[in-house]
Amino acid sequence: MKTLESRISQERINNASTVIDPVFLNSPQYLCESLSEVLETNIYLKVEIQNPVGSFKGRGAELLVANLKDETELICASAGNFGQAMAYSCQKKGIDLTVFASFNASTAKVNLMRKLGANVILFGDDFEGAKEGSRYFAKRSGVRVIEDSLDIDTVEGAGTIGVELAALPEKLDYLLIALGNGSLFNGVASVFKSISPQTKMVAIQAEEASAMIDSWKKGEIVIHHRKLNTVADGIAVRVPIPQALQDMNGLIDEGFLVKEKSIIEAVKLIYKHTGLKVEPSSAVGIAAVMEYKNKFKNKNVGVILCGGNLTEEQEKEWF
Repeated sequence: MKTLESRISQERINNASTVIDPVFLNSPQYLCESLSEVLETNIYLKVEIQNPVGSFKGRGAELLVANLKDETELICASAGNFGQAMAYSCQKKGIDLTVFASFNASTAKVNLMRKLGANVILFGDDFEGAKEGSRYFAKRSGVRVIEDSLDIDTVEGAGTIGVELAALPEKLDYLLIALGNGSLFNGVASVFKSISPQTKMVAIQAEEASAMIDSWKKGEIVIHHRKLNTVADGIAVRVPIPQALQDMNGLIDEGFLVKEKSIIEAVKLIYKHTGLKVEPSSAVGIAAVMEYKNKFKNKNVGVILCGGNLTEEQEKEWF
């Protein structure tokens, strides 16, 4: 893929904090000494789970809704977290929201979307199926469909995390970011490439859902046609968004895949050493440190805990 001029604006990211609800901003970030000792590295955590929607997605949704002109109704697809964030922001502004989620989506996340005022339609066997449903419905109804990572506000809203992390007193050697559709990685990485270019930007995916990293490595879109079988449902992408892959050009330094067993162990390890209950997608960064211990040993490593919306079954089984 040839290098294109970035569509991500640092000026817009810097200004985003003026319109994002403060409840999503300035989340905790700190050196976790206990976790650092166990993993033999310096682990700096950014905790994005202690807000009304339980994930970082609130930042992008807030920015997007704040920038709307005349829309009174919106459609989106979600595995859960983005739908909750959009529901929260739309409810505040009196915008009707319809969220398409798959029949296999987390029941807990679906219920939370509904509690936040969204009309949730179950469609398709996975997230990609839900996205197809949202596009079809939008075409039939004429209502605008929002796509996380494609709509630039979702990327630039997430970029405010990078601005906050760059203010850490210590410079990070690596920043490990869960890679789903790309809004978190591309937003944060764009900030660090500008402010802290010496920090290596590392994208992490589950081995069982590797389409984005596969596409980056190959230089073209790689679609996975098989059903994805990963506990990290929040970053399980079969069909990459071409624009999101273009955004990654010049931002990504390395990409790692982690095993299911490591992800679950990382969830438990985070809870043991921080008391935080994170969903599996949040734990892939720590899973990568566990699997590639020598690479990260004695380095300053940043990890974004991007979501905390677990199912009841996961809570019972892991804690």
